Amino acid sequence: MNFFKRIRHPEGPLSPGNFPAGKEYGEPAIDLRPLDSEDAQFMRIALEEAGMAGKEGEVPIGAVLILGGEVIGRGRNRPISMADPSAHAEILALREGAARVKNYRLPGSTLYVTLEPCVMCTGAILQARVGRLVFGAEDPKGGAVSSLFSLLEDPRLNHRVEVASGILQEECRELLQRFFRERR
Repeated sequence: MNFFKRIRHPEGPLSPGNFPAGKEYGEPAIDLRPLDSEDAQFMRIALEEAGMAGKEGEVPIGAVLILGGEVIGRGRNRPISMADPSAHAEILALREGAARVKNYRLPGSTLYVTLEPCVMCTGAILQARVGRLVFGAEDPKGGAVSSLFSLLEDPRLNHRVEVASGILQEECRELLQRFFRERR
Protein backbone atom coordinates (compact mmCIF):
# COMPACT_ATOMS: atom_id res chain seq x y z
CA MET A 1 0.00 0.00 0.00
CA ASN A 2 1.34 3.41 -0.94
CA PHE A 3 1.21 5.96 1.84
CA PHE A 4 2.55 8.80 -0.26
CA LYS A 5 1.96 9.88 -3.81
CA ARG A 6 4.57 10.89 -6.32
CA ILE A 7 3.92 13.91 -8.49
CA ARG A 8 5.65 15.14 -11.59
CA HIS A 9 6.55 18.74 -11.88
CA PRO A 10 4.61 20.23 -14.83
CA GLU A 11 7.84 21.63 -16.28
CA GLY A 12 9.64 18.27 -16.19
CA PRO A 13 12.26 16.92 -13.81
CA LEU A 14 14.20 19.51 -11.89
CA SER A 15 17.90 19.73 -12.57
CA PRO A 16 20.44 22.49 -11.95
CA GLY A 17 19.77 23.97 -15.39
CA ASN A 18 15.97 24.08 -15.33
CA PHE A 19 14.75 25.34 -11.98
CA PRO A 20 11.50 27.16 -12.68
CA ALA A 21 11.52 30.87 -11.99
CA GLY A 22 10.26 31.69 -8.52
CA LYS A 23 10.74 28.16 -7.19
CA GLU A 24 13.01 27.57 -4.26
CA TYR A 25 16.13 25.49 -4.69
CA GLY A 26 15.59 21.91 -3.60
CA GLU A 27 11.80 21.87 -3.97
CA PRO A 28 10.67 18.29 -3.22
CA ALA A 29 9.65 16.12 -6.17
CA ILE A 30 7.41 14.09 -3.90
CA ASP A 31 4.18 15.30 -2.36
CA LEU A 32 4.13 13.98 1.19
CA ARG A 33 0.42 14.34 1.85
CA PRO A 34 -1.04 11.07 3.21
CA LEU A 35 -3.44 9.16 0.99
CA ASP A 36 -6.35 10.01 3.30
CA SER A 37 -6.07 13.46 1.81
CA GLU A 38 -8.51 15.20 -0.44
CA ASP A 39 -7.03 13.31 -3.41
CA ALA A 40 -8.06 9.96 -1.95
CA GLN A 41 -11.53 11.26 -1.09
CA PHE A 42 -12.16 12.45 -4.64
CA MET A 43 -10.65 9.28 -6.12
CA ARG A 44 -13.18 7.29 -4.10
CA ILE A 45 -15.95 9.21 -5.89
CA ALA A 46 -14.32 8.29 -9.22
CA LEU A 47 -14.22 4.66 -8.05
CA GLU A 48 -17.98 4.84 -7.33
CA GLU A 49 -18.53 6.00 -10.92
CA ALA A 50 -16.29 3.20 -12.19
CA GLY A 51 -18.28 0.65 -10.20
CA MET A 52 -21.52 1.87 -11.79
CA ALA A 53 -19.97 1.57 -15.24
CA GLY A 54 -19.00 -2.03 -14.50
CA LYS A 55 -22.53 -2.87 -13.34
CA GLU A 56 -23.82 -1.43 -16.62
CA GLY A 57 -21.50 -3.74 -18.59
CA GLU A 58 -19.04 -0.99 -19.48
CA VAL A 59 -15.31 -1.08 -18.72
CA PRO A 60 -15.20 0.22 -15.11
CA ILE A 61 -13.49 3.57 -15.41
CA GLY A 62 -14.74 6.60 -13.51
CA ALA A 63 -13.87 10.28 -13.36
CA VAL A 64 -14.75 13.30 -11.27
CA LEU A 65 -13.95 16.95 -12.00
CA ILE A 66 -13.32 19.34 -9.10
CA LEU A 67 -13.21 23.13 -9.08
CA GLY A 68 -12.79 25.10 -5.88
CA GLY A 69 -13.22 21.98 -3.76
CA GLU A 70 -16.61 21.22 -5.34
CA VAL A 71 -17.59 18.42 -7.71
CA ILE A 72 -18.65 20.04 -10.97
CA GLY A 73 -18.62 16.98 -13.21
CA ARG A 74 -18.85 13.21 -12.94
CA GLY A 75 -18.45 10.58 -15.60
CA ARG A 76 -18.15 6.87 -16.14
CA ASN A 77 -17.35 4.90 -19.24
CA ARG A 78 -20.45 4.70 -21.46
CA PRO A 79 -19.35 4.15 -25.08
CA ILE A 80 -21.44 0.99 -25.43
CA SER A 81 -24.68 2.29 -23.90
CA MET A 82 -24.40 5.65 -25.66
CA ALA A 83 -23.15 4.14 -28.94
CA ASP A 84 -20.47 6.84 -28.81
CA PRO A 85 -16.76 6.01 -29.06
CA SER A 86 -15.93 9.30 -27.32
CA ALA A 87 -18.08 8.57 -24.24
CA HIS A 88 -15.12 7.90 -21.96
CA ALA A 89 -15.39 8.77 -18.28
CA GLU A 90 -13.04 11.75 -18.61
CA ILE A 91 -14.88 13.23 -21.59
CA LEU A 92 -18.26 12.94 -19.87
CA ALA A 93 -16.94 14.54 -16.66
CA LEU A 94 -15.37 17.39 -18.66
CA ARG A 95 -18.60 17.94 -20.62
CA GLU A 96 -20.68 18.08 -17.45
CA GLY A 97 -18.21 20.41 -15.73
CA ALA A 98 -17.98 22.75 -18.73
CA ALA A 99 -21.78 22.91 -18.98
CA ARG A 100 -22.03 23.65 -15.27
CA VAL A 101 -19.59 26.57 -15.34
CA LYS A 102 -20.72 27.60 -18.85
CA ASN A 103 -17.18 27.62 -20.22
CA TYR A 104 -15.23 25.11 -22.27
CA ARG A 105 -12.06 26.16 -20.46
CA LEU A 106 -11.63 24.74 -16.96
CA PRO A 107 -8.50 26.41 -15.51
CA GLY A 108 -7.82 25.60 -11.88
CA SER A 109 -9.81 22.37 -12.07
CA THR A 110 -8.60 18.92 -11.08
CA LEU A 111 -9.69 15.77 -12.89
CA TYR A 112 -9.59 12.49 -10.95
CA VAL A 113 -9.64 9.31 -13.05
CA THR A 114 -9.33 5.68 -12.01
CA LEU A 115 -7.19 4.77 -15.05
CA GLU A 116 -4.51 6.73 -16.88
CA PRO A 117 -6.21 8.66 -19.71
CA CYS A 118 -5.92 7.60 -23.35
CA VAL A 119 -4.73 9.84 -26.20
CA MET A 120 -8.25 11.22 -26.87
CA CYS A 121 -8.92 12.04 -23.22
CA THR A 122 -5.46 13.54 -22.70
CA GLY A 123 -6.12 15.81 -25.67
CA ALA A 124 -9.44 16.88 -24.14
CA ILE A 125 -7.70 17.59 -20.83
CA LEU A 126 -5.28 19.87 -22.68
CA GLN A 127 -8.04 21.59 -24.69
CA ALA A 128 -10.07 22.23 -21.53
CA ARG A 129 -6.99 23.67 -19.79
CA VAL A 130 -7.44 21.40 -16.76
CA GLY A 131 -4.90 22.43 -14.14
CA ARG A 132 -4.26 19.08 -12.52
CA LEU A 133 -4.78 15.43 -13.36
CA VAL A 134 -4.86 12.69 -10.73
CA PHE A 135 -5.13 9.08 -11.82
CA GLY A 136 -5.09 5.74 -10.03
CA ALA A 137 -3.76 2.91 -12.19
CA GLU A 138 -1.39 3.14 -15.13
CA ASP A 139 -2.50 1.82 -18.53
CA PRO A 140 0.48 0.20 -20.26
CA LYS A 141 -1.57 -0.57 -23.39
CA GLY A 142 -3.18 2.81 -23.95
CA GLY A 143 -2.05 5.36 -21.39
CA ALA A 144 -1.08 8.69 -22.90
CA VAL A 145 0.20 10.43 -19.77
CA SER A 146 3.13 8.27 -18.67
CA SER A 147 2.83 4.63 -19.75
CA LEU A 148 2.64 4.43 -23.52
CA PHE A 149 2.96 8.14 -24.33
CA SER A 150 3.88 11.23 -22.28
CA LEU A 151 1.75 13.80 -24.08
CA LEU A 152 1.45 16.18 -21.14
CA GLU A 153 5.24 16.53 -21.03
CA ASP A 154 5.60 17.57 -24.67
CA PRO A 155 7.35 20.98 -24.59
CA ARG A 156 5.71 21.99 -27.88
CA LEU A 157 2.30 22.22 -26.22
CA ASN A 158 1.15 25.55 -24.80
CA HIS A 159 -0.50 24.21 -21.64
CA ARG A 160 0.98 22.36 -18.68
CA VAL A 161 -0.95 20.01 -16.44
CA GLU A 162 0.29 18.94 -13.02
CA VAL A 163 0.06 15.14 -12.76
CA ALA A 164 -0.26 12.90 -9.70
CA SER A 165 -0.50 9.15 -10.18
CA GLY A 166 -0.91 6.05 -8.04
CA ILE A 167 -3.73 7.43 -5.89
CA LEU A 168 -5.70 4.39 -4.64
CA GLN A 169 -3.85 2.48 -7.34
CA GLU A 170 -4.58 -1.00 -5.95
CA GLU A 171 -8.33 -0.36 -5.68
CA CYS A 172 -8.45 1.07 -9.21
CA ARG A 173 -6.43 -1.80 -10.67
CA GLU A 174 -8.40 -4.48 -8.81
CA LEU A 175 -11.74 -3.13 -10.06
CA LEU A 176 -10.55 -3.43 -13.67
CA GLN A 177 -8.93 -6.85 -13.17
CA ARG A 178 -12.04 -8.25 -11.50
CA PHE A 179 -14.24 -6.96 -14.34
CA PHE A 180 -12.11 -8.68 -17.00
CA ARG A 181 -11.74 -11.90 -14.95
CA GLU A 182 -15.53 -12.17 -14.72
CA ARG A 183 -15.83 -11.64 -18.50
CA ARG A 184 -13.54 -14.55 -19.35
